[in-house]
Amino acid sequence: MLHRHRVFALVLIALAGAAVAVQAQGRIPTPKEHYGFNIGDDYVLANYTDTEAYWKTLDQASDRMTLVDIGRTAEGRTQWMAIITSPENHKRLEHYRTISAQLHEAVGLTDEEARKLASEGRAVVWIDGGLHATEVVGAQSLVEFVYQMVTRTDAETMRFLDDVIVLCVPANPDGMELVSNWYMRNPDPARRSSAGLPRLYQKYAGHDNNRDSYMVNMPETENMNRVMFRQWYPQIMYNHHQSGPAGTVEFMPPFRDPFNYYYDPLIPLGIEQVGTAMHSRMAAEGKPGTTMRSGASYSTWWNGGLRTTAYFQNIIGLLTEIIGNPTPQEIPFVPQRMLPSNDYPFPIMPQRWHIRQSIDYEITANRAVLDVASRYRDTFLFNLYTMGRNQIARGSTDTWTVTPKRVEALQAQIARENPPLAAGGRGGGRGGGGRGGAAAKYFELLRKPEDRDPRGFVLPSDQPDFLTATKFVNALLKNGVRVHRATAPFEIAGKTYPAGSYVLKTAQAARAMVLDLLEPQDHPNDFAYPGGPPRPPYDSAGWTLAYQMGVKFDRILDGFDGPFEVVPDVVKPPKGSVAAPRRRAVGYLVSGQVNDAFVAINRLLAAGEDVYRLTEAMTEGAASFVPGSVYVAAKATTMPQLQTLADEVGLTFVGTSARVPAGAVKLKKVRIGLWDRYGGSMPSGWTRWLFEQYGFPFEVVYPQALDAGHLIAKYDVLVFVDGAIPARETGGGPDAFMGGQPQASNIPEEYRAQLGSVSISKTVPELKKFVEDGGR
Repeated sequence: MLHRHRVFALVLIALAGAAVAVQAQGRIPTPKEHYGFNIGDDYVLANYTDTEAYWKTLDQASDRMTLVDIGRTAEGRTQWMAIITSPENHKRLEHYRTISAQLHEAVGLTDEEARKLASEGRAVVWIDGGLHATEVVGAQSLVEFVYQMVTRTDAETMRFLDDVIVLCVPANPDGMELVSNWYMRNPDPARRSSAGLPRLYQKYAGHDNNRDSYMVNMPETENMNRVMFRQWYPQIMYNHHQSGPAGTVEFMPPFRDPFNYYYDPLIPLGIEQVGTAMHSRMAAEGKPGTTMRSGASYSTWWNGGLRTTAYFQNIIGLLTEIIGNPTPQEIPFVPQRMLPSNDYPFPIMPQRWHIRQSIDYEITANRAVLDVASRYRDTFLFNLYTMGRNQIARGSTDTWTVTPKRVEALQAQIARENPPLAAGGRGGGRGGGGRGGAAAKYFELLRKPEDRDPRGFVLPSDQPDFLTATKFVNALLKNGVRVHRATAPFEIAGKTYPAGSYVLKTAQAARAMVLDLLEPQDHPNDFAYPGGPPRPPYDSAGWTLAYQMGVKFDRILDGFDGPFEVVPDVVKPPKGSVAAPRRRAVGYLVSGQVNDAFVAINRLLAAGEDVYRLTEAMTEGAASFVPGSVYVAAKATTMPQLQTLADEVGLTFVGTSARVPAGAVKLKKVRIGLWDRYGGSMPSGWTRWLFEQYGFPFEVVYPQALDAGHLIAKYDVLVFVDGAIPARETGGGPDAFMGGQPQASNIPEEYRAQLGSVSISKTVPELKKFVEDGGR
């Protein structure tokens, strides 16, 4: 009896505490009170402007939520992050962030100290939505999820708030605004559609905003990478997408092979653990239709995606792909989906489907992630430390990453030297390498000294394009990589490097990121069965960024040190100089091996300076200039222009008393037309971004303007990306995979001039005339 009274008293105390918590929060409006509809109602979508206002209201009304400005978007909007946790955790938010950062770095900690920090810390979970803005479920469900997390008082939610710090981020605010407004523009709900968007839903990259994380070109990528890899270091991040396999509701982890060989094994195992918890919760709540592994093509091999780049920073990254649309749809009947399997244990029947059902699934998935993060809070925190510690250890000793090509070469050697063994004969088992000494011999072939992983890399400061090397280093810094810089000349293995050189040591938590962006990838051959068809990689199979950017570096195989300092933040380019000759300067030279020379050319031409390209090599003092280098004729206005370029861009100009060399080509401002299409082209968008980075003047030109002719009167150069000009009159070009174009009467008048396509019969004759008239 006494025990029952104690339990009753404890329940009363708990209820009283919950009541106090609710009172402390104040009046929290529901989504319907703010938007005028429930999140998940048919035929409606919330836009970003209204969501921004709603989250500001929740931030004021709730002591569970703090709204943080993480930066601007490509179109200038504020990208917000909602931090949700208990009021008590909010009081010590910086303390818990510091714990997460310490455990991630894994420097200066013993295992015992790390366990103590893990026990004291709070699990950090990132949840985003709307990266691909036409995949509307993620952004809409994030709004509902935040509302539920700041209002629900059930025991499970209160446990989540106590144990977990949740970072909720709209991944593409510009796209959410565009898509939601476009869908809602039709006053007749039954006729609403997000099809036929007039432009890319990320200003430059469109769908490729999920290919940008390793290089960090777009501002939204930089904002999110800063939070994940330089501030909070979440143990789990969840990236919502939308495109469930036909006949199912949602793909959820675990993923199919291969995973990247640089990861710590706790990455794929952690994905397995969390993914299994997600599927189990779905089944327990009676939500069928989730598939995994072979249910779709998603793997964990490549770098560059919002969730995949996280793996290289020891973060468990999740991706789900769900069906759903504000316009109700049907789950189709797919006979093979009726049969359960290990990768699809709970089939769903064909039925009509509403977006609210998808949102409910997403809420369940989010809560499954929070549940496992709460229950294993100290384990996930300690594992973050363990992975960092392991990577530091691997970067401090001789380590070999076994790759498919090495294994295949070894198998071929075994087959040549031991035909019976290769055929499964006595001694080594099927495909084996023999026993005893033979096995040891073959094993050692995988550990050749020259094949071991580097202890680090040096990017010399005297390489031809050190400014581009600095941009490469900045991409690494934005991904949380620790970079050093030499404060004085130093020597490694008999080679001397100048001060200012960048040094990347692999003895760091981000070792996998360093190796992955400087070493070539070796994706395994993946066949459905021996001799069968290949299964293509899910996404990119190779992306060595140092190679792509033309960066010069040396691989250092042995341990080394030197007069190095840590680079604390993104690097400004080192200032250049304007060196005058002994006699009066007639002109100035800048290397044509430097990409940023194009910045100089375009700025100088815009300022009315006389600029030339060399057709032959030229020497001035100790400096040599290859063909393609730039000669700027000296005028009264020239020196201030050059000094600004030296200070801001980092270019070095060498004065010369020699006049413009014979054969040098005088440059002029060119009128550039860049092809694009209604709906936007990602290759054209990337080209537009590139032109803007290097100061090329251009305007976007659409097919109707091309067909109108008289092109030489407007342009000197027309730029077409791959696929813009079709190979035949019908069936080629980008329209083939963009689903065609809308009727002019169905879109606002401002976009109608963008309709149309390049055609063989009408456009190509105008292009031919343009070239004949002297255009390029």
